[in-house]
Amino acid sequence: MRTGFDKYKLAIFIFSSLCFDAVAQSQTNISVDPDEARILNSVFRKWGISANSKQWNISGELCSGAAIDSTHMDGNPAYNPGIKCYECSSTFCHITHLKVFALNVMGVIPDELWNLTFLTNLDLRRNYLTGPLSASIGNLVSMRYFSVGVNSLSGELPKELGNLTNLISLSVAGNNFSGPLPSELGSLTKLEKIYIDGSGLSGPIPSTYASLRNLAIVSATDIELTGRIPDFIGNWSKLTFLRFLGNSFEGPIPMMLSNLTSLTELRISDISKGSSTLEFIKEMKSLTVLILRNNNMSGSIPSDIGRFQNIIELDLSFNNFSGQIPSSLFSLSSLQFLFLGNNKLSGTLPLQKSASLKLIDLSYNDLSGTFPSWLSEPNIQLNLAVNNFTIGRSNSSFLPSGLDCLQRGFPCNRDPPRYSNFSINCGGPQITTSDGIVYERDNETLGPATYYVTTTKRWAVSNVGQYAGSINPQYKSSSTSTFTNTLDPELFQTTRISAGSLRYYGLGLENGNYTVKLQFAEIAVLNPPTWRSLGKRIFDIYIQGNLIFKEFDIRKEAGSSFQATSKDYKVQVSENYLEVHLFWAGKGTCCIPDVGTYGPSISAISATPDFIPSVSNDPPANLSTKKDNTGLIVGIVVPVAVVSLLAVFVVFFFIQRRKTRNAYEDEAHLQVQAS
Repeated sequence: MRTGFDKYKLAIFIFSSLCFDAVAQSQTNISVDPDEARILNSVFRKWGISANSKQWNISGELCSGAAIDSTHMDGNPAYNPGIKCYECSSTFCHITHLKVFALNVMGVIPDELWNLTFLTNLDLRRNYLTGPLSASIGNLVSMRYFSVGVNSLSGELPKELGNLTNLISLSVAGNNFSGPLPSELGSLTKLEKIYIDGSGLSGPIPSTYASLRNLAIVSATDIELTGRIPDFIGNWSKLTFLRFLGNSFEGPIPMMLSNLTSLTELRISDISKGSSTLEFIKEMKSLTVLILRNNNMSGSIPSDIGRFQNIIELDLSFNNFSGQIPSSLFSLSSLQFLFLGNNKLSGTLPLQKSASLKLIDLSYNDLSGTFPSWLSEPNIQLNLAVNNFTIGRSNSSFLPSGLDCLQRGFPCNRDPPRYSNFSINCGGPQITTSDGIVYERDNETLGPATYYVTTTKRWAVSNVGQYAGSINPQYKSSSTSTFTNTLDPELFQTTRISAGSLRYYGLGLENGNYTVKLQFAEIAVLNPPTWRSLGKRIFDIYIQGNLIFKEFDIRKEAGSSFQATSKDYKVQVSENYLEVHLFWAGKGTCCIPDVGTYGPSISAISATPDFIPSVSNDPPANLSTKKDNTGLIVGIVVPVAVVSLLAVFVVFFFIQRRKTRNAYEDEAHLQVQAS
């Protein structure tokens, strides 16, 4: 049943639509400004696209059909490219909206485009436009919505953007700009949304931006913003969405941010220096997503954190929080995803948990004690790797097997050590490479807070991280592409991927020096020239806790997508285990070509000794009777082969029965050797 207010809104909408259509009908004989028609046709011609549309440009008239009626172009593939014509006089209409979205248009932006001075909405996202953004953009003073996101534009961002004082939304994300943020953007006091993620810009946030008090959405990830986060951001009181991931900010996080009580989503990560606490969030009770990852934060998690009743996702991982986990945190009725790994938290697990909380990472802390009963609930993901739990059969039957191997000290097969190498086909089945190395399978289904330990306890993997905005995220990827620069292309057709932290462990290794080979291929981001090639996957590589490659870019190292590349490192094993850690520090794009295309990716790992081993390198003889498919296939093939050889032997026996006994015995001996 409609309320009075709903009926009022409906009446206004119908009245407005009728008036709009009536005006449009009266303008059916009014053509576009001829100068603008020439400009648009010239631009389209240079871009290799056509204005011949069944929805607009009817009978050769640009301002016709959907260009002047109430049809919305945004998100509608039928109107692409598309225009809208408003600002009509008695003689001409003017082009006010231009959309060229994801058409893989290549080349520069023609200078004449900046003469369409009646434009209020220009959408050139997801193309392959190159060259600089002209200072002539300052001519478009009527502009309200401007986006050139996901292109390959370069040069400095023109200060003339500051002339567009009517601008409401600005996106230059996913480009190759350079230089600082123009201070002139501080003049855009009507601005409500700004997207500068992965744009190539750098430097501090100009003080002139203190005037941008109408901002509701600020997204600035993967750019080299420096200095401290300015205090004046605390005066952007209309902010609902703030994202500062993978910059070069220094701490501490300013207390002035506590004024942002309208925030529903706050994501800040990878701040160096200057320790912060959680004091600044205490009044942000509207938060649904809070990501404060890898920010050198310390102190305790406040006991009154249970006040945040709207929070769905909380990530405080890779900080220095200490003390016990407040039981009120586990009781939040809306909380679904909780990441507290890589801190200094101690004590025991809370005894109670809300029904909504299904995904929990508590790895790399100092937790101990008994396991609460809620661990046996269905559909829970819980990563407790590298803590201090004492795990036996009686208290861990509801946990994935092998957690005892992943506690501090990595005790499995350690006294004495058993192994001297391991090889893993990350994300794929077992294969044997051209040099005879058997790469074990790693195609278990992992999730955002999971681990897996092989039945032989030779190696293990731990994955932590939730893909932002991705529906049904996967943590392995595959491709049927051909890899021409390797003798083992199948090794690169699968990868293990992660949204945050991916660790592989070699367990029970004999101490000594090893060569670790890491093998990679980028199979998600395409090669140019297409907007789908503009993604950048960047992550850090640690071995034995030491950073050995900062901001590793697979495609840059390989020279191309779908090309294999490898890195060899000399590593010392001194405590019978080896750890390879791939870590996403907020760098790279998040959503090109698809949402969730970011974070670590690896094709294969191997470790071989640089010494003569003295251990057996064989798995224990008393392994579980559970076999994988490979074992079953071997168990079937071997008996069949034996039976076949016996059958051949019997036939041969009857054929040769008249020969002398010595000749028969010689032939039988040869058969045994052949088998």
